[in-house]
Amino acid sequence: MRRIIAFVLLMGLLLTGCGSTAEDLTQGYIPRQVSNEILPPDENPANFAVSLFRNSVKEGENTLISPLSVLCALAMTANGAKGETLAQMEDVLGASPEQLNSWLHSYMGSRKQNDALHLANAIWFNTHERFTPNHDFLQTNADYFGAGIHAAEFGDMTCREINAWVHDHTDGMIRDILDEIPDDAVMYLVNALAFEAQWAAVFTEHQVRGGVFTTQDGRKQDAQFMYDTLYTYLETENATGFIRYYQGNDYAFVALLPNEGTTVSQLVKSLDGDSLAALLAEPKEAAVDIAIPKFEAETSLEMRAVLKAMGMTDAFDPDQADLSGLGESAAGNIFINRVLHKTFISVGEKGTRAGAATVVEANDRAMEIVDSANIVYLDRPFVYMIVDCAHNLPAFMGTCMDLG
Repeated sequence: MRRIIAFVLLMGLLLTGCGSTAEDLTQGYIPRQVSNEILPPDENPANFAVSLFRNSVKEGENTLISPLSVLCALAMTANGAKGETLAQMEDVLGASPEQLNSWLHSYMGSRKQNDALHLANAIWFNTHERFTPNHDFLQTNADYFGAGIHAAEFGDMTCREINAWVHDHTDGMIRDILDEIPDDAVMYLVNALAFEAQWAAVFTEHQVRGGVFTTQDGRKQDAQFMYDTLYTYLETENATGFIRYYQGNDYAFVALLPNEGTTVSQLVKSLDGDSLAALLAEPKEAAVDIAIPKFEAETSLEMRAVLKAMGMTDAFDPDQADLSGLGESAAGNIFINRVLHKTFISVGEKGTRAGAATVVEANDRAMEIVDSANIVYLDRPFVYMIVDCAHNLPAFMGTCMDLG
């Protein structure tokens, strides 16, 4: 018994030496009552979703992103942006911080108690004496995003705590999104998203059988396919597809198969938010025989280059960034160093599990780091989404190029 007690005490000393744990200040930032507003029709969040997806897809590679997760993390960050930095973020995100605050607050508040989609937000800031957070900024994100507020002297322990928070709020689907905390990091703005739903009609044993998936370069891969006949047929100039609903019909799996002679990349480039929303709103009531391969996918992305290509450049520039609304640092100007994004999806007979997390890392200048049945068999590369049907908003968007 004495040896056990001594071991526990020793482990406690070792863990204490790794860095202090974060102080949870959430109770000091109780969300105040705020008003919700509807975004104007020309500020459709699906436009940001599709634009982010188009810029994230790499030729020949599986891609999976959660535009909703990225939007939440960047919208929180935008509350601290000013000047040209703010103007660029508004242009890329498609709305002002005030509009996004209200819309996302309303969106998160509309989740049912047993909703398939769960969202959580949190902020960690560095308690080093060089950095002073803006408390109005923290309160705004508590008000609209329900963000938990955590203060810590950044180190390895904080890195583990952020990873543990993400792991917990994605039901264990996202692990180790943060590899390390640089010496010049002053704040982390984090979103976690988890989706788990059963199909409205679960695939039965006789609906599942073997088949072959053919990659873009002609390789053949054995796979298990799930077959069904639906009456939610999609057709565009470049693709055919379908909608298959999850239990409750609040969410759906959407697939678009490029026409012969059209690549996935060409199909992705042809998408835009408005036309996608219109397509999803009015599927054709025509019979469509479908086959979905059982698959799992996960992706880790650093989205700095993607967002800069979309026009959000100043926020990542140590000299040009104006994120003074986040706080002040005696070490220099505050800028976004990294936007880390990690996703996971598993599609099977019973339903779908998917998780995503986004981490915005804000740093200072201490250390710069650069009618007859149609047929849509998904037996070759395709585009897929998990869509919130009430808003026609893609929570997840992906390309399946290879079943691995």
